[in-house]
Amino acid sequence: MKKKGNKKASSKITVKFTEEELIKRLKKHFPEPWIDLNFETPFQLLVATILAAQTTDKKVNEITPVFFKKFPDPFAVAKAPLKEIEETIKSINYYRRKAKLIKECCKVLVEEFDGIVPDNIDDLVKLPGVGRKTASVILVNAFNKPAIVVDTHVKRVSKRLGLTVSDNPDKIEKDLANFFSKENWVYISKALVLFGRYICKSKNPLCKECHLSDICPYENKNL
Repeated sequence: MKKKGNKKASSKITVKFTEEELIKRLKKHFPEPWIDLNFETPFQLLVATILAAQTTDKKVNEITPVFFKKFPDPFAVAKAPLKEIEETIKSINYYRRKAKLIKECCKVLVEEFDGIVPDNIDDLVKLPGVGRKTASVILVNAFNKPAIVVDTHVKRVSKRLGLTVSDNPDKIEKDLANFFSKENWVYISKALVLFGRYICKSKNPLCKECHLSDICPYENKNL
């Protein structure tokens, strides 16, 4: 693995650990990281990520089996009445808006991509309801292709570790892409999400249990 030692994550911060050291420690927590959303196909993950906005993955996982039984592919969604889609997901936050986005997304998939979820970011972000974060989630988890996922967890972890000083997702993505070798983007995108969700929490981070604690520059450690 190519080492990237003491790289500048931004113009204001130089971290004191290497990429190799950081990944080695992350692997003590998550040797084989996963995504909490249940899916079997790129289409299922696409729908699940749209549903997951401002909703827990647990709640999404309760709904998707019923959804995919009714609507097994983009063609079924595109043909379905909007009201039927709404009824299927009505227990989720913002279900009307999400139903509309999912239907519009599937119409574009059918009309422009023959019902096949594209495996590149330029085409993915053309789909209604799909921004850069969602596109990256799909690339990493459905296609095992390199991308940098920047969600709330990754943003928090990146700032605490000193990998960025920015709050802007695009700038954070660039900082992480600069620090990590492209060959590690799939692993790091999965691992940082889990690390932020289960270890480096927003409130009461588990610093005493964290294998990164002694190299982490975060000043307000929960020790």
